Parts: sequence; C-alpha cells; structure tokens
Amino acid sequence: MDCPTCAGKVERALSRVDGVESIELRPTVGRVDVSFTRVAVDEVVSAIESAGYSVAGLADAEDRFDRPPIWRSRRALLTAFGAVLATIGGVIVLLIPSINVELASIEWWSITTAGVAFLLASVVAGTPVIRDGYFSVRQRSLDIDLLMSIAIVAAVLAGMPFESAMLAVLYSTAELLERHSMDRARSSVKELMELSPEVASRIDDQGELQSVPVASLAIGDLVAVRPGERVPIDGIVTEGWSVVDQSPITGESVPVEVANGDELFAGTINEEGYLEMRATATAEETTLARIIELVEDAETGQTEHERLVDRFAGYYTPMVVVVALITVVGPPLFVGASWGTWFVRGLALLVIACPCAFVISTPVSVVSGITSAARNGVLIKGGRHLEAMADVDVIAFDKTGTLTTGEMSVISIRSLTTDSADVLARAASLEASSNHPIAKAITEEAETGGVEIPPATGFERHPGRGLSGTIGMTQYHIGSPAFFRELGFDLDQLRYRTDGGRCLEANCRHDTCENLAIDVVAELEAAGHTVMLVGTSDRIEGVIAVSDTVRQEASAVIKAFHDSGVSTVLLTGDNERVASAVAKQIGIDTVHAGLLPEEKLEHIDVLQEQSHTVAMVGDGVNDAPSLTSATVGIAMGAAGTDTAIEAADIALMGDNLDHLPYLHRLSRQSKSVIRQNIGASLAVKAVLAIGAPFGVVTVVHAVLIGDMGMSLGVTGNAMRLARIRPD
Repeated sequence: MDCPTCAGKVERALSRVDGVESIELRPTVGRVDVSFTRVAVDEVVSAIESAGYSVAGLADAEDRFDRPPIWRSRRALLTAFGAVLATIGGVIVLLIPSINVELASIEWWSITTAGVAFLLASVVAGTPVIRDGYFSVRQRSLDIDLLMSIAIVAAVLAGMPFESAMLAVLYSTAELLERHSMDRARSSVKELMELSPEVASRIDDQGELQSVPVASLAIGDLVAVRPGERVPIDGIVTEGWSVVDQSPITGESVPVEVANGDELFAGTINEEGYLEMRATATAEETTLARIIELVEDAETGQTEHERLVDRFAGYYTPMVVVVALITVVGPPLFVGASWGTWFVRGLALLVIACPCAFVISTPVSVVSGITSAARNGVLIKGGRHLEAMADVDVIAFDKTGTLTTGEMSVISIRSLTTDSADVLARAASLEASSNHPIAKAITEEAETGGVEIPPATGFERHPGRGLSGTIGMTQYHIGSPAFFRELGFDLDQLRYRTDGGRCLEANCRHDTCENLAIDVVAELEAAGHTVMLVGTSDRIEGVIAVSDTVRQEASAVIKAFHDSGVSTVLLTGDNERVASAVAKQIGIDTVHAGLLPEEKLEHIDVLQEQSHTVAMVGDGVNDAPSLTSATVGIAMGAAGTDTAIEAADIALMGDNLDHLPYLHRLSRQSKSVIRQNIGASLAVKAVLAIGAPFGVVTVVHAVLIGDMGMSLGVTGNAMRLARIRPD
C-alpha cells in the first residue's frame, strides 16, 4: 500500500467481512492491523487479496520489507517491455514512415504497423493497471487505478493506440517511481528494525556460549556481548566493564561507561570490553521494539492537514471526473467539434483527477519527520503531536530532574533538639520507601555515613509536601516548611541554639539563637537548596538541606527557545527562593513555585485558556497530569521507562535537554514541508486542469507532471527532514 486513497480498497474489503471489529491502515509503512473474532484468518487474507493486495507477513512484521527491489519486479519488466514496444512504434512513425502501412480498417479504427506496436505496448504495460482497476470496480473505489484503466481502455476503443500506449507505459513508470520513493521512506523504519541483531550469545547453566535467535531469549537469560557487537536485548550488566554507544536509542553522541548493575538497551553498541548481562525483557518488549511500534503507529492519529486533505480529495476527484466527461461530450454535441480532439483532452483531465500526490503529501512527511526524530533519540507518538509542537509558544518546565540533573545530595544537616545523626536516621527511615530524588539523597547519605536506619510503618504520603510514618511508638514527619506550617508550627517564632544545644522556649532571646524561618531556612533557600524539616507533631528536631546541579545545557536551551519566540515557565513544587535562584541562573521568564501536582495542572489550563499552545517538559511520572493536560507533553530520560513513554506525547529517550530545540526545529520544518507539499500539489493540479480543456496540457503532461512528477516531488521534499540533526 502506497497511497492512502488506493489503500481504501483494503478497508472496504475488510469491512464487509463478518467478525472484523477494527481496521487500522498504515499505507506509508505498508501495514494494516486487523482485529477480528468469529472468522478464520484465511477469510481475512482472502478479503485483502480480493482488493488486489497480497499479505507479506502475518507473524513477522519485517516480512513486508523483504520484497526485492522494485526495478526487478514483474511489473517493472512488463513496463520496460511495453516501453520498448512503444519506442518501436514511435521510430516507425517518425523515422521510417514508409513501413507504417495500414494493415486493416474496422469502422473508425485504422490499424497500422506502428499501431500494432502501440497496441502491444498498451496490453503489456497496461495489464497490471487494468488488473488494479478491476479490483477498484469490485470494491467500488473511485481511485487512480480505475481512472487510468478507463482511460487506457477508452483510448483503445476510440482508435487512439498512441495515447493508450503512452498512458500505460508512463503511468506504470510513475507507479514504479512512486513505490521506489515510498520504499525509501520505509527504509528508515527498516533501519530501526535492523538495529537489533537476529542472533544472541546465551550463556547456559554450564557456562557455555550458545548462539540462539534473539526472539527465543527469555527474561532472566544470561547473555554475553563481545566488543563491537550490538546489544541484543534489554538487560542489566552482571559482569564486565565497557563503553557503550547508546546513540541509536537515546540520541546521545557521547558513549557511556557501563559496569555491574548498569542498564543496557537492545540496539546499542558495545565498543570496548566484554560484558555479561541478565535479560529484563523479551525481544517484543525491548525499548527499541517499543520505539519501532510507536513510529509505525504514528499514522493512526491524523493531523489537521491530513483531515483537510482527505476532505478536499473526497470532493476533488468526483468533480474533475465530471468535468472530464463534460469535456469529452460537450463540445462535439453542442458545437460540432472533433470527437477525437476533445476525447484526448478529456483523457488528460481524467488523469489529473487522481489525487495521489496530493493525498500522500502529508503522511509521507509525517513518517519521515517522526522516523528522523526516533533515530535521534526523540520518540513522537503521532503526527498530530509533531504538528502541534511546531505551534508551541509557551514551554513549561518541571525543575528537579528536568532543568537540574536530579542527582541530589545532602548539603547540610542542622539539629534543633537532638544530634544530627538522629535527625538523618529518622529522615532516612521515612524516605526509605520513596523513589523521589530527595529521598534517595537522604537515604544514601545515611548509608554512606554508617547511620543505623530504624524501621518505619504506617506511611502516609502528602503529595508535593511531605510524608509521615511511625518510628517506634512515635509518629514522625518530613517535608517542606509549608507542610510543617500546615501541621501547626509557627516557624517565624521558633528559635534554636546555634551551638547545637537545646532551645526549649519558642520565644527564646539568647544571643546564640536564630529564628528558624527568617534566618536558617531563608539562608539555605537563598543558596538554592531545598529545605526539609524533620520532627514530630510536637516539635521540630532538625533541618536537612539538599541540592542538585542545574544542567550545563539548560541556559543554552532556554536561550534557543527565546530566540524562536517561545516563552518559558518554571512550574515546581519547590519553594519560591530555590525556584527563583534556578530561573535566574538559566534565564527562565516566569516562575510558579510551591505547587502541588494539581496546581501545576491549573497553571497549564490557565495558559491554554489564554490561547497559548503549551508544551510541558517533566519526568513523565510525577508530572503525568500536567503532561497529559498540556497541548504537548514531553517526558525526559524515557529510555527503558514505560511509564514515561505512556504519559507523554513526546519522549526524549536520553537525559539531555539539547534535544528540545532540535525537536522544535524539526516540528517547524515538518509543518513547513507539509504546507509546501500541499500547496505545490494543489497549484500544479490547478494549472494542469485549467490547461487541459484548451489543449495546452496533454495526456503525457498530465502523467509526467501531475502524477509521476508530483509524487516524486512531495516524497523527495519530505525526505529532506531526515537530514535535520540535533546541534
């Protein structure tokens, strides 16, 4: 399937099969997904074959890419033979007219030597066209196959073998070129499939290496990866050290070091050392397989331009066909004009009525753009998201793990009523069950310092604020200053001794005491640290300051968006001082701090109500509501993380902000290419349609320019998107 309009025959055929529940066509990648019950597979295949197509593969999705080069196909050979016959006829007419004698005359037919060559060319090159036209009739599809079949047969019946031969040969050549162009577009999807090797080295129970198909690997299998080999499956390193090129998955140009416990992705390249790994997924469940699946699914949701084109094509083709019929019969009947002259002009309009180049202009651009992005570590889950990203005028960022590295560490521990080791132990006890970066920093600090962590029970989470739990017989809390204000503490009055001693009075006036909120918390937050308080419902025992590092590329990324006219917003659950310090450092326009997840969502909604097109960038888990609500949700560092890929419209597989300006540039260029393709297709069709009734545009012009030329033009223009790379 190459053209969405022509592939409609498959949909019509399948829709008439009882038991077929859903049909999803992906003509640009040559695939149809059919869900059915109460019907045999053979019946589904027969229905597809009744539409003139064959099924390349049922179980192996790669089978459809294994067809031989189009120039060695049976249709190419027939077209070449037909071209030779048509050339012989032309040579006879132009160079040796003496042998172009009349062999027979029947009614208005005059059969000459050259005419026989032209008729043979029509039969040889036109047979595949007429076959496809026959299937179009069976499926009641007014597509180019039917229109060209009518034109070829009508030209023969009208005694115009030259026109018939030209239509058959030129159209078949145009079809071959269009299929070649579509194969080029599909080759980028095939290249993704070829990233994963077919064979892996599995280590058996005796420690021996066995060469097995990757498809046979199971979760838990031990696999060896030698230097220079591609990683065959997702897994965890169990032995060895190496440097791995992860660019096929994450788009990161710099190879990363991996050792025991590190994650590996199928399709990446082991550059140096010998590695042993434990498989964590099957071949169908790897990150690479997920990328390929989502790239191929990109056609399921139509873009705004695709819907516009489909609606227009539904009116355009019948309208031009009617005009062609009027052109053929109108002048001869009403003004006595030549039937032959106006028949040829009507044939030209019939060819122009085909909307193929116009219809494929958008999907081929979408697939090219999405596949290009996937090869550079950006996974776009549909053409409508690619198109929407081009219109973004506000981009909102989460802070932790997005603008910062998310690798947090404990900077300071200040005890109020007990020693710092006890403060850290109780904090680590509460945070032990959490995967939040702050929790990891606190627990790692305790483990590194050899602090004994007591067990905690009865956890109660307070999203965006903190959490509570019972240690021993006492309930403890850890969270932001705002959380402890909710618990009833007046932080502006609470003081403590700077020498670490106890301060029992809330209104203490000793010289060595400081105000907790005004002096201590303010000092730590002004330095860009995140402050966590630890205590019970009656007293605050200590303050822990944690911090992470702003990404090196953050400032350049923000500047790139500003240069493109896009405003930037920071939405974070962290406090105002920390958020403002980060925003000032990298140049973000607007800051909204101290937000709960639902409050981030409210800010996104407000921006959209103000007619802004908003993109939200987050980690794909904590920010899932905001990512879902934004016009475009973008997840960071999504490689190997199903949750991040599911939550977002677009996933940056690597942990690098540099891909955001690339994504924006690719989206804008893709939208520009789509508009160029649609505009050029419409303009060319309009000029040809106007010129045909006046005899300026012939059948040859209609095929070479309107069909073959435009199909090649829009496909070639779309393929330019593959050359766009991240800076």
